Amino acid sequence: MLRETLAADAAHKKQASEEEDWSRNWRLIVVSNRVAETPGKGAGGLAVAVGEALSQSNGLWFGWSGQISGSAGSAGPRHTETSDFATLTVDLTQQEYDDYYLGFSNECLWPLFHYRLDLARIDRSQLKTYFAVNERLAKALLPTIRSDDLIWVHDYHLIPYASYLRRHGVKNRIGFFLHIPFPPPEVFAALPDHKKLARMLFAYDLVAFQTVRDRENFVRYAQEQLGAERLNDGRLKSLGRIIKADAIPIGIDAGQFTADARRNAQNPDITAIANGEPDHKLIVGVDRLDYSKGLPERIEAMDLFLTRWPQYREKVTYLQVAPPSRETIAAYMDVRSAVERALGNINGRHGTLRWSPVRYLNSKAERPFLAGLLRRSHVGLITPLRDGMNLVAKEFVAAQNPADPGVLILSHFAGAAEQLDQAILVNPHDTESMAQAIREALEMPLSERQARHALLLDRVRSENIGWWRRQFLRALISDEPRTERLLSMIGPASTLPRTVVSPGRNYAGLIPD
Repeated sequence: MLRETLAADAAHKKQASEEEDWSRNWRLIVVSNRVAETPGKGAGGLAVAVGEALSQSNGLWFGWSGQISGSAGSAGPRHTETSDFATLTVDLTQQEYDDYYLGFSNECLWPLFHYRLDLARIDRSQLKTYFAVNERLAKALLPTIRSDDLIWVHDYHLIPYASYLRRHGVKNRIGFFLHIPFPPPEVFAALPDHKKLARMLFAYDLVAFQTVRDRENFVRYAQEQLGAERLNDGRLKSLGRIIKADAIPIGIDAGQFTADARRNAQNPDITAIANGEPDHKLIVGVDRLDYSKGLPERIEAMDLFLTRWPQYREKVTYLQVAPPSRETIAAYMDVRSAVERALGNINGRHGTLRWSPVRYLNSKAERPFLAGLLRRSHVGLITPLRDGMNLVAKEFVAAQNPADPGVLILSHFAGAAEQLDQAILVNPHDTESMAQAIREALEMPLSERQARHALLLDRVRSENIGWWRRQFLRALISDEPRTERLLSMIGPASTLPRTVVSPGRNYAGLIPD
């Protein structure tokens, strides 16, 4: 165990050292919808992903402060210096929050990009606000941009962002990373002004996606709707521009998560949940309460499992951690009601005075606690109906004890399935196959669990968060005049194809009307 800790720490230090030299030659500007209050190891999601890169380049993180203000439209951004990097934040007005954030971003783009046209609410006034907020946020950043900055824009809230920067003369390298799925062309085309939105993506130098499937959906749309030509090296030519479209899956800080899991596995609260009896098994799911996560379907599969194999009653507990999100949106209220009904049904049908088959935590749990919980679990049940990546699947793998690992059950429709193909892959819409997968996981012999886990862990460790950053930044700068020197500074060679022809600087047709 000590050897495992030392190896993970050494790998983490090596990764940081590789990035330190090259990052001093650039300043990285990260643009995202929200700026994390406490970026660093204790945080989650994007904060962990970019915090280290920002600190190494004395970078700048720009985005919404999370605050709503009546004077937001006229007030300037707030600049804050930390010991490692700076943040620049702006407030939103109530109308902007309602129409840009809750409205077009989360009631239209989010469901549509997750293939849920039935839940997408299309409102052209909200679309107008979406464009207007992106333009205001671009103008707020302009005075701080230096000529050699790299700009890294994140996610669906900010698709038009580079287009507005270009309109004001910004010629810097700008990359975009989409954290959620990109839908097939026929689904994306259901958006109002879908061509206008897609043209704006051609203002970036690099557009990167979580999976090959997402990248190919975008490429196919660009070919069918924008007349794009796919060049021999995989780049796209359209609208007088040549851009890169790549699949660069995000990773986790695997070494840190493994260490957190070991340290917190004996937490008394986790011990109480896990039940110390040798023949009792713990199944865990960790998801935001979102209709894309397939929670009612998962509970129905557990119900069928206990019906088909009643010998597991009182010998297995399924714990679902599902903190609420976007609670004012009707579709989220509906999924909460559906989950609670399914919970009532399964616990009423199978539960006893001393045991409930499903336990449900509808609140946020801290990352160290979740790490310890995942280490004590025998099965990770990660079965979204559609997901850009799903980092919990990778965290489950990193948390396990290699000598006696648990089994990951993973949806085919999670982006992580492209990398974690040694998991038990399931169709979350097929209740019977899900139930059978639960049984297979619980009965899998130790030798098979160890073999699967070793392959999964190797992938999670090698394609970690630092690998993701290096892949993205290499792809973004690989055709700059200083390519050779800069690439050598970034670190290990990318597996992405190298390109040497500089994209054109023609932005005609990319600026919104």
